Amino acid sequence: MDILSILVVIGGLVLFETVSSIDNAIINAEVLSSMGEKARRWFLVWGLLIAVFVVRGLLPWLIVWMATPSLGPIQAFTAMFSSDPMVLEAIERSSPILLIAGGTFLLFLFFNWLFVEHKHYGLRGERFIQSKGVWFYAVISLLLTGIVWFALKTDPMMAFGAVVGSTAFFIVNGFKQNAEVQEKRLSGGHLTDLSKLFYLEVIDATFSIDGVVGAFAFTLLVPLIMIGNGIGALVVRELTIGNIDRIRRYPLLKNGAMYSILFLGGIMVLDAFGIKSPSWLSPLITFIVVGFFLYRSIQWNRAAEVIP
Repeated sequence: MDILSILVVIGGLVLFETVSSIDNAIINAEVLSSMGEKARRWFLVWGLLIAVFVVRGLLPWLIVWMATPSLGPIQAFTAMFSSDPMVLEAIERSSPILLIAGGTFLLFLFFNWLFVEHKHYGLRGERFIQSKGVWFYAVISLLLTGIVWFALKTDPMMAFGAVVGSTAFFIVNGFKQNAEVQEKRLSGGHLTDLSKLFYLEVIDATFSIDGVVGAFAFTLLVPLIMIGNGIGALVVRELTIGNIDRIRRYPLLKNGAMYSILFLGGIMVLDAFGIKSPSWLSPLITFIVVGFFLYRSIQWNRAAEVIP
């Protein structure tokens, strides 16, 4: 990749990590507001190091290792920074399994948001679709059936990867659903600061999975993923510290993140089946989609100011 392509990919990763972590930043801010100064400082300093270097470093390694078990844990770690053609070839051979698992995860994530989650409606039809939320399980079941059916014709391990992606979605989604309930309890100040710190670290790890999985739609080069997601994590921490109210003024940014996830998930599944996309497509789509919903948010605010 040339320098321009690298910068475009990193820029797209930073933007995607930031907008997909808005909910995480809001939860962090609410819980931190109920904690003492020492605990807040620990989370914002040491918690940042854990978020950037541990969580967003270990997750890509774990994903590469699971997708390429023949490398082993140590070789999978060194492979992330290796230029050995044999190692790169092994990762490339296993990439369809990784991509179909990640793509399935992201598609499930989008449809859960579209059918089930409470949201600000940014496009026509969203309100109607949410009113038919019971169809969520039918849609994702049919989607998984279709992906597995075509994957079986290509490679049975790809079909297994799709099932792994769906399983990962339900595990992560369970943690996220619990997060909202626990956040209300923790913000009430009934638990110790240490308990809240552990909770925040677990939640940060859970929410970071979306960004890490989606990052593989941008590139399979793990160092770029670590740089882009790491910078995105820094931005999220900055939002947590003092700009949450400003972010809340743009309520449709979350919509931008979720529609980006739809496109990125689709790109990953298509790539898994051999329909390759250029390296600039995922960043370009992310910038366009997020930019569109940022513009829609500005329109939303102007309309709210006109209404008495």
